[in-house]
Amino acid sequence: MARILLIALNAKYIHTAFGLRYLLANMGDLASETRLMEFVIHDSTIDIVSAVVEQSPEIVGLSVYIWNIQQMTQVARDLKRILPCTKIILGGPEVSYDLEGLEIAELADHIVQGEGDLTFPLLCHQILANETGIPKRISAPVPQLNNVKLPYDLYSDDDIAHRVVYVEASRGCPFTCEFCLSALDIPVRQFELTSFLNEMQKLLDRGVRQFKFVDRTFNLNMRVSRAILEFFLTRFQPGLFLHFEMIPDRLPEVLRDLIAQFPAGSLQFEIGVQTFNDLTGQLISRHQDNELLEQNFRFLTESTGVHIHADLIAGLPGEDIESFGRGFDRLYRLHPHEIQAGILKRLRGTPIVRHDHEWEMVYSANPPYEILSTRTMDFPTIQRLRRFARFWDLIGNSGNFSATLSLWLKTTESPFNAFMALSDWLFLEEKRRHGIALTRLYELTFLYLTSQCAFEPRIIAEAVWIDYQRQGRRDRPGFLSSFQLPNPGRHGTSPEGIPSRQARHQTARPGET
Repeated sequence: MARILLIALNAKYIHTAFGLRYLLANMGDLASETRLMEFVIHDSTIDIVSAVVEQSPEIVGLSVYIWNIQQMTQVARDLKRILPCTKIILGGPEVSYDLEGLEIAELADHIVQGEGDLTFPLLCHQILANETGIPKRISAPVPQLNNVKLPYDLYSDDDIAHRVVYVEASRGCPFTCEFCLSALDIPVRQFELTSFLNEMQKLLDRGVRQFKFVDRTFNLNMRVSRAILEFFLTRFQPGLFLHFEMIPDRLPEVLRDLIAQFPAGSLQFEIGVQTFNDLTGQLISRHQDNELLEQNFRFLTESTGVHIHADLIAGLPGEDIESFGRGFDRLYRLHPHEIQAGILKRLRGTPIVRHDHEWEMVYSANPPYEILSTRTMDFPTIQRLRRFARFWDLIGNSGNFSATLSLWLKTTESPFNAFMALSDWLFLEEKRRHGIALTRLYELTFLYLTSQCAFEPRIIAEAVWIDYQRQGRRDRPGFLSSFQLPNPGRHGTSPEGIPSRQARHQTARPGET
């Protein structure tokens, strides 16, 4: 039995509760009495409650995020009924800033707001000692990172074999983008570099080959960025894959030279472009040199093997669909491997709400609090963009349609308008955004391009056939049965061990992405 339970509800099984591992690593003399239990949001909440009750804990810590707050509220509600004497402590981004109207906050005994690495263990000591007068809301002081014990030993062998391994060399963000919680995490703080790299060596020795850095601004501190890249480059083995979040307009020569030395497919950069609209950038306090951004993209696509995942946000104040479309086209022509067209979310605590009146920002009352309409985008327009984002992810980002998209979109003046037309047509045909089988999606794309865009059917059939066989398929779908199709030949071999989605982009033929 554990006196203290740390409960995580992850979005998927492959994810790991990084923050709770920090708490467990810093429990001190309570570590032996503390247990981490991980579930996923699709698990039955009553089964989660049952697993907790079996332990008869005195304290339950719930890690609350935007993607799990509804399920966590159900868990807290039932735990309060079954174990009324058990203290429920909340932590996580969804309860760290604005608690107004949150049922789960009312159910909790205590709420740790902010980084709880050192505050949570102290609170547990107070509760177990039956101290009185402990406040419900506890604002955790920003910890000195040299006092925080690193959690990497708590990744199990099963985690390493089957799940994402998160790491961080720093915390905080120097920027003040109003839609992002990271803007509240000032100042930027670095973990002691030697200790951090020693932990990375231990993970490498245990067989970890995929590292996902959660630093918000990996390329902010050049000394640290360079040291980390050099560390992994000198220890490179097939299958190594590193994910970093990067500032788009900051890529000096000292990093360029190192990045160019990594084999194709071993680095992924998540680059938050968000918007090219200057007015919108000013409104949301985002300052970005778009000329430098474009230079950096060209370097990465032309001189390195980096897989680029770029983000745009639809629904920001001051931007209409035409402006968003122009931004999408501008980004598309920089040739990132993936463009995530996200819908604006009102994260609790972010100052984006100051635009609600002037720009008539209306958000959903339900998590993840996505924008429903603005002064410049009505609800039907936002819905069109939501469908666009979903179908673009299935077709444009997946790597499953590289030859077909290249053949089609390179002939269009506006890739955004062209794909929006496909998105509208797909929704009319299927009346849904989810649950469409991949073979059916190939067929629908073929039908659209041949019936609505007047492409010669044989040309489109050959492109779709190349894409269809990319992952080793040799069966011929019915809609292609009437065509004499050539053997597409061998595609390039993707680097060993990199994630499948990125591998599909690596095996695309030149010009297909």
